[in-house]
Parts: sequence; structure tokens; C-alpha cells
Amino acid sequence: MNWEFNLPVKLVFGQGCAENCLQDLKELGTAVLVCDPFLKNKAEAMVGQVPGLVNAIFDDLSPNPDLSEVDRCCALIREKRPSFLIALGGGSAIDLAKAASVISQDRYPARHYHSEGRPLPQKKIPLIAIPTTAGTGSEVTNVSVLSDHEKGIKAPLASPLFFAKMAVIDPLLTLTVPPYTTASTGLDVLAHALEGYWSIHHQPICDAAALQAAKLVFAYLEKAYDHPDNIEAREKMCEASLLAGIAFSHPKTAGSHACSYPLTNHYGLPHGEACAFTLDLFTEINNDARLESLARYCGFLNTLAMTHEIRRLKKYMGMRTSLAEAGIKLEDLDDLVEASMHPNMLNNPVRMDKEKLRALYLRLQ
Repeated sequence: MNWEFNLPVKLVFGQGCAENCLQDLKELGTAVLVCDPFLKNKAEAMVGQVPGLVNAIFDDLSPNPDLSEVDRCCALIREKRPSFLIALGGGSAIDLAKAASVISQDRYPARHYHSEGRPLPQKKIPLIAIPTTAGTGSEVTNVSVLSDHEKGIKAPLASPLFFAKMAVIDPLLTLTVPPYTTASTGLDVLAHALEGYWSIHHQPICDAAALQAAKLVFAYLEKAYDHPDNIEAREKMCEASLLAGIAFSHPKTAGSHACSYPLTNHYGLPHGEACAFTLDLFTEINNDARLESLARYCGFLNTLAMTHEIRRLKKYMGMRTSLAEAGIKLEDLDDLVEASMHPNMLNNPVRMDKEKLRALYLRLQ
């Protein structure tokens, strides 16, 4: 096996570390802060403790960031000319900030790079990523998942320049995350770990991260869901999210994520729930000796037992688990299958064609 590993992101982890790091960032100059709109008050309170650090806040973004939102952020960056960016929020805020940190350095709209294949600029503004959910792992990857709603496209855009300069993971910031979001983002963590592990491009360092991430999710996700103020569960889920981000950073995701894009685009399932929708079935399909080893490491008798636990967690935490619940009609299934044949499907260890994928979806009746 030949492989490489590169993660040029400084990692800072711990309770209360976000506020401490903000004090140290002032030496870098001034920043534009990108955050989810519902976090604006929290963001203003945090950066208000470090006067002069932030000269503008961009919060005009949606849960599946549109290219037009990237363009508006880029315009603000060009106007304010900050020394660096701060992204505070979930994967949407961090993904948008990663793209804007690079695209703002040229004059073209985001669509030219995302949907039309123009090479990305080869310069960037440094980014400090501060996640507020235990979910996407975006703070340690070089991928930005963006939507072109006008063209009906949701797809990843990748560049080595998208890596953050520093990721600050403070479990205290996740204490107010509501149960549904805890569940959805937590299942996204599990999908990252499992898909990174079974991807055809898996490698030893990412495998090790995947093993530990999956074990932590199975041990702590339900606790964080049931008891949102359980700081141990929150901290362990933050650790799992970080490790799972590392787990798929190089191998990339596979079948469940490929299916998630049309489930989000066309049926409105939030990203984590969309990934979880097929995760248990792909776990069954991809079962082999390596996956059996992961299942035992996580405390299960075998992969089948682990699959049952994924299914139980989905139902217990209120995720949609059937075509009907997701609003998918049988007459629309062929279109869903076609849209699910995303390039990430090629990373799946078991080759999936349209016939196999249609059979998989039919099991969710």
C-alpha cells in the first residue's frame, strides 16, 4: 500500500479554549467573521471581548450554502481587506468561509469554479475555524460542500488551500445544540468514520482515526442526545467529530454521502440525516473482515450487530428511515438513483450500479 498524509492544520482542543484563542489572534491583525445567522449574537459577544479584532461579520448564509452567498462573502472580504477570516458555526459556515478565503482572491464568481471547472486561485486569506457542532469535521478538511440552487447542484469543491490555518474545538460551544441537530450531526460523524474506513482509498493513519471516532460515537452520541448538558458526552463527540474529519480527509467519503446530496437537494433532508438514511444498508453491503474488526473494536459481536445499532439510533433519535417518511415516491425512484450516482460512489469498496442502488432504496419502503 502506498499512501501520503498531510494535515497542515494546527489543532487546539479543550473547554474554554475558544475565548482564550481569540485573545491571541489579535496579533494577526483584523478579521472578517463568518457565522451562522442564529449565532450572530453569540459571535458578537465573543469577539466583543477582544476590541478591534473583527471589522465585519458575515452571517448571510443558509444551511446548504449557495454560491451566491459565497459571492456576497467574497465581496465583503474584498471591501474590508482583512488579514484573516474566522469561521464560527457548523459545517455550513466553515465550508463557506473556506471557499471565500480562496475565491475572494480573484474576480470571478464562485460558479466559475464550482460548476464550470475554472481552476481556483493559488492564493488565500488564512482561516481560523471554530466549530460549534460535533458534526462535519470541516475544520480539518480541504473540502467545501456548496450548492448551486439555480442549477440544482450540490457538490464538493476541494483545494489544498482550503485547509484552515488553525482549528479551535471548544466543547462548551456545543452545549446549546438542540437534540435534533446533535443527532443529525452525530450521525454525520459516524458516516465520516465508516466511509473513510471502507473507502477504497483508505490508509493507516485515517483508519486509526476512523476506529476511535466510530467507537466514541457509539459510546456517547445517545448520551449527548438524551442529556445535552452532559459535558463529558459533548467533549467526546467533539473528539469523535475531529477524528472522523481526519478519517475521511484523504480517503474521501463513499456511498452514503453520494446518496445524501440528492436527498438534501430534492427532498430537504439535512445533511447528517441524509447521510444516515442509507448508512446502515451500506454497512451491510460493505461488510468484510476489516469492517468486522471495526465492529468488534466498537464493542459489537459482528458487523450485523453494529448495523442493527445504527438502525436503532436512527429511529430512537427521530431520523427518517423510510422512503415514505422522506417524501420519496416510488415513481420518482429512478430519478433519485440517477442523481445518487455521484463520483463519491466510486470510492465504495463494493461496486454500485444503478440496479444495485435501486434495490438498496427499495429496502427502505
